[in-house]
Amino acid sequence: MRFVIVTGMSGAGKSTALKMLEDMGYFCVDNLPIPLLPRFVEMFREPDEEVKKIALGLDVRSGQDFSGLKEVLDEMDEQEIQYEILFLDAGDDVLVKRYKETRRQHPLSGSGRVDTGIAKEREKIMFLKMRATYILDTSKLLTRELKIELEKLFVEGKSFCNLYITVMSFGFKYGIPQDSDLVFDVRFLPNPYYIDGLREKTGNDPEVQDYVMENEKSRMFLDKLNDMVGFLIPNYILEGKNQLVISIGCTGGKHRSVTLANALYQILEEQGNYGVRIEHRDIGKDTITKRK
Repeated sequence: MRFVIVTGMSGAGKSTALKMLEDMGYFCVDNLPIPLLPRFVEMFREPDEEVKKIALGLDVRSGQDFSGLKEVLDEMDEQEIQYEILFLDAGDDVLVKRYKETRRQHPLSGSGRVDTGIAKEREKIMFLKMRATYILDTSKLLTRELKIELEKLFVEGKSFCNLYITVMSFGFKYGIPQDSDLVFDVRFLPNPYYIDGLREKTGNDPEVQDYVMENEKSRMFLDKLNDMVGFLIPNYILEGKNQLVISIGCTGGKHRSVTLANALYQILEEQGNYGVRIEHRDIGKDTITKRK
């Protein structure tokens, strides 16, 4: 039997994750009373039990005393009951925005502000995050990207290092992305903007990619960048970091940065050790600006 506890911050996507796991063949139950948890698990431990995959959603919305959950998990550990914890998280600013968009009240905010409720919730469930088998930060994840990551974990059985990487291209003239952890400047590379036939294309087009990567400096930069990222990522994981944004910038964010970001994304994706997404923040802004 595979038993997954789905938990995390309210508004981080737990309900969505449970629906996706249900579509993947998991028997899903949401907000079971904590005292019933051991008996619930015991029901499905029989060898002839048909249900082999279970996902249980637990969070503070039910108003349950989470201090009792720690004791229940400790008892399950003593009885050698196998379980996994999927912890869904998101930045405070993202959670506040999501609550405002849905016009919902945070379960712990009462008549106060949403950010107050978020702070209380983080304190209450920190022990779950510390025990989590998997941590997914959904701040920048699209619904389809969350589904892909869940399929990797719970269908394909791939390993997971609790780190989600965003590789982002951008244009310096539009500002450095505020959520960047690492910023790299590739404006020293030859600019396809000044080449007839390439100006209107982007780093997603093979012609631009070939022009940029045929330069020895581009290949050397990618090799050194790959080495540096390969060194940094395991150390970030040891530090407890679960979200990493690598930003690569050129002047307009259309040619060079897009090409190098795509190349780095491809390397990380092929390694398959981490969740990875690609984002081209400014790829179309030059065209929009010119039209104005």
